[in-house]
Amino acid sequence: MLRFLARLVVGLLLFSLLWAGAYRFVDPPLTYLMARDALRGESVKRQWVDLDDIARHLPRAVIAAEDARFCSHHGFDMEAIEKAMERNREGGRLRGGSTISQQTAKNAFLWPGRTMVRKGAEAWFTALIELLWGKRRIMEVYLNVAEFGRGVYGAEAAARHYFDKPASRLTRQEAARLAAILPQPVKRDAARPGPYTRRYAGRIESRSRVVANEGLDACLWR
Repeated sequence: MLRFLARLVVGLLLFSLLWAGAYRFVDPPLTYLMARDALRGESVKRQWVDLDDIARHLPRAVIAAEDARFCSHHGFDMEAIEKAMERNREGGRLRGGSTISQQTAKNAFLWPGRTMVRKGAEAWFTALIELLWGKRRIMEVYLNVAEFGRGVYGAEAAARHYFDKPASRLTRQEAARLAAILPQPVKRDAARPGPYTRRYAGRIESRSRVVANEGLDACLWR
């Protein structure tokens, strides 16, 4: 039994390594959430585009909103994790310290959930993509598989769905609104944002200027 379990673990590790390595060059064809929506009979909108075909305002906006130290950490923002743990211990609203790299690993390879097994798999895939892909590819995959609304996946589909334009023509304000709906993409609307989403998008827009001015997105551009 121990020998079988050892072989199973080694096999899973090798499979995950090959899977992550393949996605360095091959665009992920499907994610768990896309498959879920398709099985429910919902229309899935998605069109893969290269990072160079997405307005720089959008990656800057998601860095401003989700992960200000994206270019400087190695997949895990220990400072953000410590702050989240402190808030949780103090009884504040439960929040994680999830980086863009972790979210990309979850979206591309895994399923939603908070079990130890799922979180452990997320940490493993995060380490793999940081090692095998690099920051530019991580951001490219993230912006192409992230959920931006019911059945709307990726920056190109989101730009066309909400603003009737390609992702390459997004303005700073539009990019900030898309970043603002990422935490709750089904409940929020980038085209007709409610008061909270509008204010949040305004803060993201201001922060995205800082990201650009201070070069916090420098790892993305050749």
